[in-house]
Amino acid sequence: MGNILPMSIIETLMIALILAELFEAITQRSDTLYGVLEKLYYHYEKSIFLFFIMQPSFYVILFASLVTGVLNISMIFLLALKIFDIFSKIELIKKVYIEKDIPQELVQMLTWKVPTWFFLFGLPVYPLLLYYALLQ
Repeated sequence: MGNILPMSIIETLMIALILAELFEAITQRSDTLYGVLEKLYYHYEKSIFLFFIMQPSFYVILFASLVTGVLNISMIFLLALKIFDIFSKIELIKKVYIEKDIPQELVQMLTWKVPTWFFLFGLPVYPLLLYYALLQ
């Protein structure tokens, strides 16, 4: 049996994560995947640190783990998802804008239309995963 955290701490962390996910959804919203990548590259080009700052949900989850002392398999999974998300964005930026080596399949994928709900997908998923991780 793990530590029992006060509900106020869990609620505060979940609200912070929801706000961070909303921020990411708003700042990355575009009609195509190329548009999303273009917005991300804008921050990456200015500074890699700015790019990382534009991913606040990762820091909220990391903060939640550090503050609560929870590092169970669910929390590790959640952190791994966020790390994979950030580094896949960096790899796509490198392929498209730096190396300019874009396979035809990737070109087709980048022109796909992205529905609005796609950007809000993380809004219910990550807070629920965090809630589950904190209650284990």
